[in-house]
Amino acid sequence: MDIKVIKTEKDYNQSLKRFEEIFHAPENSKEGDEAELLSLLIEKYEDEHYPIESPDPIEAIKFRMEQMEMSNKELAQIIGYKSRVSEIFSRKRKLTLNMIRNLHEKLNIPYEALITNY
Repeated sequence: MDIKVIKTEKDYNQSLKRFEEIFHAPENSKEGDEAELLSLLIEKYEDEHYPIESPDPIEAIKFRMEQMEMSNKELAQIIGYKSRVSEIFSRKRKLTLNMIRNLHEKLNIPYEALITNY
């Protein structure tokens, strides 16, 4: 086991290749421990070099609505008025704290996704 910090794209690609080779190694084996360490190093490198940004609140709401096959009319029951849905989706009105709480509680959208700037 020759593990080192992943600093370059070449290191990253080599680590991915090795990880694929030992992915199914049994836990608590030499290769299993190596796979666990490699996964942590790969994750750290990816977080630093390939960050995935959270969607803006409007896109998060639309995505969740699509998942739940929810209509704008049903969303209006959660945030207040039908006209508010249109105003929010057209970005003419910001989400209020009460709307954010309701969206989180009723649609299970994380607070972090709802309070970001948009």
